[in-house]
Amino acid sequence: MPPLRLISILILGFSSGLPLALSGSTLQAWLSVENIDIKTIGLYAIVGMPYTYKFLWSPLLDYLQPGFLDRRRGWILIMQLVCAGLLCVMATLDVHNAWQVAAVAMGVALCSATQDMAIDAYRTELLPEEERGLGAAYYVAGYRVAMLTSGGLALILAGQWLGWRGTYFLMGALMVAGAVATALSPAVSGQTHSNTRGPSLSEIVKDSTKDFLTKDSAIWILILIVLYKIGDAFAGSLSTAFLLRGLGFTLTEVGTVNKTVSLVATLGGAFIGGHLMKKMGLFRSLLVFGILQGLSNLSFWALSLFPAHVYSMAAAVFVENLCGGMGTAAFVGLLTTLCSRQFSATQYALLSSLAAVGRVYLSAPAGYLVAATSWGTFFLFSTAAAAPGLLLLVFLKKSIDKLTIHHA
Repeated sequence: MPPLRLISILILGFSSGLPLALSGSTLQAWLSVENIDIKTIGLYAIVGMPYTYKFLWSPLLDYLQPGFLDRRRGWILIMQLVCAGLLCVMATLDVHNAWQVAAVAMGVALCSATQDMAIDAYRTELLPEEERGLGAAYYVAGYRVAMLTSGGLALILAGQWLGWRGTYFLMGALMVAGAVATALSPAVSGQTHSNTRGPSLSEIVKDSTKDFLTKDSAIWILILIVLYKIGDAFAGSLSTAFLLRGLGFTLTEVGTVNKTVSLVATLGGAFIGGHLMKKMGLFRSLLVFGILQGLSNLSFWALSLFPAHVYSMAAAVFVENLCGGMGTAAFVGLLTTLCSRQFSATQYALLSSLAAVGRVYLSAPAGYLVAATSWGTFFLFSTAAAAPGLLLLVFLKKSIDKLTIHHA
């Protein structure tokens, strides 16, 4: 039986992953069924902005005390209850009123992004160093199951049993259940619910930045955060397009594999990586899992060489997601180790936003590379793209080891 703190992280991972689709893909499905104009549906993408810019208000979570529980659980609980209320409000709206629906959906995304920051900070402060890999695995497991619940399961419930309004009320009830679990989760040692005023916002921003920059090789570590998963992100940005357009698989085939094989493989990779991290340590885990993560792109390269078959596709998807899950466990462990307890919300939000730079911007030209060369060349390049991050990791071995000793 895992300890209560890991069970709490699993439940919080579920709570973190649940709202994402409800203001994104599931909402788009509802709008599509209601025959909302496709141009209007496309504009709903902007409601996801809080996830991108959450670092802008992250210092508030280190500055303000909710006044009950402790700082982290208090923030989590507030956001869960507000998010639950907004989901119930959304269930009562006329979806043809675009401005109302967009405003409430934006509120859901704002609460969800803020909840994510508080959960990241809570996980950073709650778990001992040797459990951070496992903590990442439990969090990813809960998050993935939640995305399946608010994504595929929500569509089935809406279409066959509850309707859209009933489904959104049910999702709101699940967020309330998450709030109950938050109230029962273990407190972070040393935190209280005191409203005693601490440092100012400007002091938190300045001190958290200064605190990070005093770490050994801080600037190089920031570059490592951008580069570590770039090969994985580069391949993943077009993997679905490759399966559909490059190999000619059907939507049903790709959807079935992604909903089953990729979910099992990602969860398995996260748990395997989390358990191995306890024995291997942070640096070795980052190196070994990073190598496997990069080499796994060759499974898609192999797919491009031979006739398409659903079983070979499933095998490639399994290998890529298994290794990617292991790499994610190690990467989350690195981000957690880099954060200081007194600035965990501010620093983790900034570091995770920086990690998105590689995923979003550096992988953006992927389509141009495919158009200029071939799918096989593209996946070979994505494998090579993992090399700079791994070489930098080796260069930073002493600095990574110092971080581990400091947090032990």
